[in-house]
Amino acid sequence: MVTANLGIASSQLNSVANRVLIDYKDAIQDYRVTEMPVIKMFAESFTTDTGGDIDITFGLPSMKMEQLEEGATPAYQHTDLRSERINVKEWGIAVGVTRRMMEDSRFSEMEMALNEARRAVARHITEHFVKTVFGIYDEDLGTGVDGGSILTATTEANIVDFDDNPHGGFFGDAAASGDRLVEYGIMSKTALGALGTHYQTSSKAGSSTTGEIALADLTKAIELIGAKGLNADTILISPSHYKSLLDLADFTTPFAEASTNPKGGLDFVNDVARSAVVGQLYGLNVVSNAYVPPERFAVLDTSIKPVAYVERRGLTVEEANPGFGITGSYMSMRYGLKIIRPEAGVIFIGA
Repeated sequence: MVTANLGIASSQLNSVANRVLIDYKDAIQDYRVTEMPVIKMFAESFTTDTGGDIDITFGLPSMKMEQLEEGATPAYQHTDLRSERINVKEWGIAVGVTRRMMEDSRFSEMEMALNEARRAVARHITEHFVKTVFGIYDEDLGTGVDGGSILTATTEANIVDFDDNPHGGFFGDAAASGDRLVEYGIMSKTALGALGTHYQTSSKAGSSTTGEIALADLTKAIELIGAKGLNADTILISPSHYKSLLDLADFTTPFAEASTNPKGGLDFVNDVARSAVVGQLYGLNVVSNAYVPPERFAVLDTSIKPVAYVERRGLTVEEANPGFGITGSYMSMRYGLKIIRPEAGVIFIGA
């Protein structure tokens, strides 16, 4: 026996159909204020009430103590500032479900469509962030420089040119001549520049296809970041790199019992699952992300967020009437991403 079921958009259930749409609109509104893991971990978030490109100005280490003779007055010093322009663009996605789909489907088509749209937003933000950090060329996103990915030989002048590279980058080749490099500790700008570019060729032969990591690369990154007054604390890798790390005796996975490892236990495992941290190496947290290419990995100081995320308008959802017999909505957001702390990361490129 077949039981007749009224369609969700029939005249008798029209209020239900509207409620389904509005309920999931509210769910998306809640979603837009949720911090995405990749933004929370690696980016400093800003909001702005003005449109277009945004200028962010911040101070650099520029003062030092001097010895004073009796009755002498110290020389006046002032703060060194650097300004970064962040390109804000609008991104959107439209969702449309026909009345026939809602009538005939065994599932809530609008619910499924809006949930997939939510996931699409998260995928887009993650991809945009990863390609910004790694300097990977993408025509649609506008990442990379001069129509290609940032390489070890890419000069500092090309990286800081906003017209060619609105997403910025870490220190390029011949960084001593760039205006972003400042003196830290006892090392001059020339000495810091002589340490090398922050885009390094991996010392592991064949790593461009196998995703292997040389431990010497990590010590090099620790030196480069440490010489500029920061401390490396995170490695951002691809699933291929993660596979290689699991074969290393020095790699410590975080899934130990709390009695033997203070970072173990169920609570820590749950936190790891939410944050994507898969282990530790040389005291650095290892984070795996599917969008990281197998031929590149990054070493970062996440206590000083390397990326600025400027949100002009968070994710908003509007009800739409795209045509006869179609129920829909569209969502959009305006934001910008840029590397503003070039000393906080080192990118290794497979040999």
